[in-house]
Amino acid sequence: MIICGSGLGGIANILADEPKVEISYKDIPGFKSSTVAGHAGKLIFGLIGANKVPVMCMLGRLHFYEGYTFQETTFPIRLAKRLDVSTVVVTNAAGGVREGFVPGDLMLIEDHINFPGLAGYHPLRGPNLAEFGPRFQPLSDAYDFDLRKLFYTKARVELGITRNIYEGTYMFAAGPTFESRAEVRMIRTLGGDAVGMSTVPEVIVARHSGMKVLALSLITNSGVGEKPPSVLEENPKALDEGMACHEEVLEAANEASKDVQRIFEATINEL
Repeated sequence: MIICGSGLGGIANILADEPKVEISYKDIPGFKSSTVAGHAGKLIFGLIGANKVPVMCMLGRLHFYEGYTFQETTFPIRLAKRLDVSTVVVTNAAGGVREGFVPGDLMLIEDHINFPGLAGYHPLRGPNLAEFGPRFQPLSDAYDFDLRKLFYTKARVELGITRNIYEGTYMFAAGPTFESRAEVRMIRTLGGDAVGMSTVPEVIVARHSGMKVLALSLITNSGVGEKPPSVLEENPKALDEGMACHEEVLEAANEASKDVQRIFEATINEL
């Protein structure tokens, strides 16, 4: 299963032209509709690579900030498990928090901080679905080492892609607002390298369902962590300097998507 993040719907282009089946979310019982720009809202089933790996591609994800429950946003993961999917590839557009991250960088997620989950908004809250997994799911192995290594090797050795590729910790914030300056500093202090409004609930449910996970953040904007300009300064910077917007996210994602598609095609061909 591939989950395409904001502006990364082009990943679906790596599926072979035939056979291919497309189904709108609104035509699937239990599915909610995607309401965000850059999320088409359909499932595409097809094959990838010379090895014809069968894939279920989720073109546009569902978000908690759209008003859906975590059970609703992660319903597609449970469906994938019922269809015998064994590996989930999750992508997202994220804000760079680590010093030095710039738009266009790629970050393989090696760990996460589930900020809403720590406050009680957790995708496994409520009765445990024992047919999928245990009541108390460990997450210290959430992001598969071998899959991360395969992705990196394919990118650097086989394809010779020179775009920056890092590993780091993804901070899940509920959204839909971009982070304030103080929040960026807090995330940095807590150990977050990138921040976004998705991914972690899907990863948790995938692991609870016994599936392996590979997750990638495309850095599409840099978090502004400096304190706001002061009225006491003689020549303060403009308050909106470096401010994030969704159009910037989509633009950066579109620019990097060709490299991302090539790497995933080579990686998934080996699964």
